[in-house]
Amino acid sequence: MVLKIRLARFGKRNAPFYNIVVAHARTARNGKPLEVLGTYDPIPKPPPSGEGKAIKDIKLDTSRAKYWLGVGAQPSEPAWRLLSMVSCE
Repeated sequence: MVLKIRLARFGKRNAPFYNIVVAHARTARNGKPLEVLGTYDPIPKPPPSGEGKAIKDIKLDTSRAKYWLGVGAQPSEPAWRLLSMVSCE
């Protein structure tokens, strides 16, 4: 069975929040995943110091992501961009 690393959407309308998950390719977007690798909050938050650019929050278990990539899980396009941002290629 083909495995995908993809984003599962949560949150309210106009306030999305995503879990980065590993799931079978044929399951629904918000169906039960095999494993949750991390979270992604696309709404920019102000930096803690109050100066500079707003930041988007990405939390990811890189060791588990590398494991799933090693056993053949295929990341979706948005998930691939997030994995490359945290250098988990």
